[in-house]
Amino acid sequence: MRTLKSVSVMTFTKLGGNDALFTLKAFLSAIMAYYIALRIGLERPYWAIITSYIVAQPLAGAVSSKAIFRLFGTVVGALVAIVLVPTLGNVPELLCLALAAWLGLCTYVALLDRTPRAYTFLLAGYTAGIIALPTVDVPATIFTVASLRTQEIAIGIISATLVHSLVFPRTVSARMMARIDVILADAERWTRDSLTHQQSDVLVARDRRQLATDIHELHQLSAHLPFESSRHRLKAGMLRALETQLCLLLPLASAVEDRVQQLQVNGGLPSPVKELLEDAVLWLAGAEQGCTMSEVDILRRRARACEPDCAKFVPWKAALELSLLDRLAELIAVHAVCRELRDAMAQKGIIVSKRTQAAVQNAGKRMLHRDHGLAFRGALTTTMTVLIGCAFWIIAAWPAGAGAVVIASIICALFSNMDDPAPTAWKVWQGTCAAVVVAAVYAFAILPRVTDFAVLIAVMAPAFLTIGTMMVNRRTAAIAIGMILALPGLMGLDAVYSSSFTFFANAAIAQVVGALLAVLVLEAVRTIGAEKASLRLMRAGWRDLAGRAGLRHMPDTAKWINTMLDRIGLLTPRLIEIGGDTSTPLLEILRDTRVGISLDELQRLRRIASPKDARLLSLVLGRVRQHYARKSTAADRTDDALVRTIDLAMSKFSGNGVGEKRLATLALTSLRRNVVS
Repeated sequence: MRTLKSVSVMTFTKLGGNDALFTLKAFLSAIMAYYIALRIGLERPYWAIITSYIVAQPLAGAVSSKAIFRLFGTVVGALVAIVLVPTLGNVPELLCLALAAWLGLCTYVALLDRTPRAYTFLLAGYTAGIIALPTVDVPATIFTVASLRTQEIAIGIISATLVHSLVFPRTVSARMMARIDVILADAERWTRDSLTHQQSDVLVARDRRQLATDIHELHQLSAHLPFESSRHRLKAGMLRALETQLCLLLPLASAVEDRVQQLQVNGGLPSPVKELLEDAVLWLAGAEQGCTMSEVDILRRRARACEPDCAKFVPWKAALELSLLDRLAELIAVHAVCRELRDAMAQKGIIVSKRTQAAVQNAGKRMLHRDHGLAFRGALTTTMTVLIGCAFWIIAAWPAGAGAVVIASIICALFSNMDDPAPTAWKVWQGTCAAVVVAAVYAFAILPRVTDFAVLIAVMAPAFLTIGTMMVNRRTAAIAIGMILALPGLMGLDAVYSSSFTFFANAAIAQVVGALLAVLVLEAVRTIGAEKASLRLMRAGWRDLAGRAGLRHMPDTAKWINTMLDRIGLLTPRLIEIGGDTSTPLLEILRDTRVGISLDELQRLRRIASPKDARLLSLVLGRVRQHYARKSTAADRTDDALVRTIDLAMSKFSGNGVGEKRLATLALTSLRRNVVS
């Protein structure tokens, strides 16, 4: 039964209370930062306002981590500017080239990192331009300008962190526990659906895509945990173990479903196996209410007892039964470990089983997909933006040209991780244009009549509360970014108010032109489209499989599964954008995941097998390598030579005992099934 508190929280959320609270806290932190910056006499206090809004996040831990990343990146960018300007200040062309190259390098590293930590590299990249470009004509002031910008940004960071952490904070741990409960319930439901076929293949595929997306979200949120001050903070080790176990669910469940379907086509399931499946479904239905490892051990022993004899030649149907029972036993164990980890995170002091303890100890760092080609393309985009902007600035001798280059570089850096960033950048440009109109009203009609700080807060509230409201809406978030980057500076929120129309016009034109330049360069260079990006993800998996078949060191299966599940998380939104059948590519990448697992099993087995058996396995691995090397360059599903080689290995492999023969049969059966599919 839901408690009164939980019902109240849900009602508050549904009514938009969390969004309204975030908007108010963002405005409060901006006002606090602006006031402090004014009181200590900083030159451009509006940077504190901009920073407090950019750092703002709904979750307190996310604010703290983003604040620290931003502060560190700002300091690094300031140091780079301090080094470059005195060195190259007499040759503006070389200075612009160096700043462009630095931003490109930082963008490249950020796109490879793909965690919240990547924000550090982006800030280090474009902060150097923010500080260096306006000081080209007066290089002697670089240290002072760098110091002032760093202080202004630091004040915005600290203000946002304090307000979002102390005023009705929403913790990352609480958000993650709520998501974990939903994820586990969904995973248990679609596993039951997979085993019983109570749902259509389309719905099951949709649920699998959702699990991959949820795992990616958990990983992104976990990066903020070390920065959370709550005494109820989740343990990072347990969370990593849960991520790893969740990653195992997809390939295991899809493998069990595939074997069940094949056995039903080839004469049906034996009665003991059918009863075991039914009991496993019943066990999964009651897992949410609690489960014991003794129940799990009973089901796993029953699965092992149903396995066919592997001492002699194993027919294909018997091999499928063996594969089904082995994967089913592992699937049950993984579900049990996930539940134990969830209970241990929710209630401190719970004693977990040895299997769960081993899962925590063996949980490693999550491996994410990296695309060096797209990262280079993003770096090229930001580099070209700075070079084109600087060339126009120098040739036109435009006094406000530095502002255009700065805003263009910021927009390109922020959205360079997208397949098609131009539409989003276009919304930022629209927000910039809207900010010019709003700023003109404030600068020349409202602010000249303001007499004290309290009145200033009152007149600022409508515009900045509106921006905060737009930030929490995905459809208007990009417009809000354009407005917050331009509005505070154009309004004239400096240390001393100035009503110069010439200055306003130059600054406004620089903002609009800079944002438009970013749109044009992103459209010309960065755009690749969802379809090409999806194909790159698929081919990256095929290249990895080809390399995996030729590994000379011990394979790490957990890292392989993590990487492939991350690719599913990246592939899902792209497939939805393309439209059409999204289940086929998902099944394809799940098959590739299972192939990689089989290859790892064969690699480990080859190291302990007899010379004759090792040669057989090496022959299979070589054929697999050739198959996926061809597939990565041209779609080629049929490979009769590979199938014949696998069949030969299955019939000739003798093994050193039944256990070794069983392992070889499992790996070769899975490999053959997934290659033929």
